[in-house]
Amino acid sequence: QVQLVESGGGLVQPGGSLRLSCVASGGIVSRNAMGWYRQAPGKERELVAAITGGRSTNYADSAKGRFTFSRDNVKNTMYLQMDSLTPEDTAVYYCNVRGLAVVDGVLRNFDSWGQGTQVTVSS
Repeated sequence: QVQLVESGGGLVQPGGSLRLSCVASGGIVSRNAMGWYRQAPGKERELVAAITGGRSTNYADSAKGRFTFSRDNVKNTMYLQMDSLTPEDTAVYYCNVRGLAVVDGVLRNFDSWGQGTQVTVSS
């Protein structure tokens, strides 16, 4: 099965930057959608940035101009560069990938999530 492992979270001061990484392992054949989501305490999980069908990246209004979603398919890695961070960006950040993968020798649809990485923006 496809597994996603995130890293790069931490504590940063307002105005600072972080880069999150998400490494995928497993027999991925194709990716239909990739995205970064976040969930703040007491709130629902929300989309931060996503690429669907290999087209352009869509960003949440709160992320536009500050966050950049990139990927390296050769390394099976996706990144979220976050600049000009504010306390409102404090949340657990999750990566998500959907597509086709070979699982136990069979081509299957998959929808995998990372374990989450905590981002805390505070002075």
